[in-house]
Amino acid sequence: MHLKSSRRNRERKKLLPTFAFLLPTEAKFLASKRNWEFSSGVLFYNRLYSGLRLSDAIGFKGCREIEGPYVDYLEEQFGKPVLLSGPVILEPPNTVLDEKWGSWLGKFKDGSVIYCVLGSEWKLPHDQFQELLLGLELTNMPLLAVLKTPIGFEAIEDALPEGFKERVEGRGIVHSGLIQQLILEHPLVGCFITHCGAGSLTEALVNKCQIVLLPQLDADHIVNARMMSGILKVGVEVEKGEEDGLFTKESVCKVVRIVMDEEKYVGREIRENHSKVRNFLLSHNLEIACVDSFCQNLRELLR
Repeated sequence: MHLKSSRRNRERKKLLPTFAFLLPTEAKFLASKRNWEFSSGVLFYNRLYSGLRLSDAIGFKGCREIEGPYVDYLEEQFGKPVLLSGPVILEPPNTVLDEKWGSWLGKFKDGSVIYCVLGSEWKLPHDQFQELLLGLELTNMPLLAVLKTPIGFEAIEDALPEGFKERVEGRGIVHSGLIQQLILEHPLVGCFITHCGAGSLTEALVNKCQIVLLPQLDADHIVNARMMSGILKVGVEVEKGEEDGLFTKESVCKVVRIVMDEEKYVGREIRENHSKVRNFLLSHNLEIACVDSFCQNLRELLR
């Protein structure tokens, strides 16, 4: 039965755009959102679909160089133009990294530290929390994981795998508070594990650290992960079980080692692709040009 299910999923994947392929657990989760009420008793799905169907055009923040296949898919499905106002590029921070973190990072080699941040709201189930940390431990690389304390625990230290703290002493920190995101700019950070929120991905793309994709069950995070891994090929997604949607310590360790290995083809390819996207996002007057084009397209709709 499991083999038949796997074959069906592989065949289905061939017929869908890469970003539209969903694991069974992801499809069930998104289907459940059809019944989610959003303001005044209106179903979220109905509000979203009606807006897309009844509008003259669809507009959102983005650019064809990154979201191109997704834009093409929307235009084909709804039969109307999709207008893009450009990527969200954050202003360079005018602060410096806290001495605490700068001093800790300074103990390691350039590009050797794994930095894992899974968003301010995502609390991993305890078993997945432990699998993630054990997978990071298996890499034998320095690690800084910023995670929410799992449900059912008062402090993050209480949720750590048995003996984990002692085994990674001197090279690993698990932190439950906030850390300045400008840490991504630090030359010693070589790998960024992200939940695939749009802001985090943009920050990763304009920096040089390699990207590991670990999307949570959220529509845009899933699409973002498939776009980054399957279309742009600027990062690698952690493999999850097709039926249960769970990752393992081995799958976490495997992906980190892939993106950090400059000698192997996959590692070289994603570094080259990442560099191209980074140069594009940092190109002069990109946001101004995108907004000007967006405004011009709006004017043409009114003619």
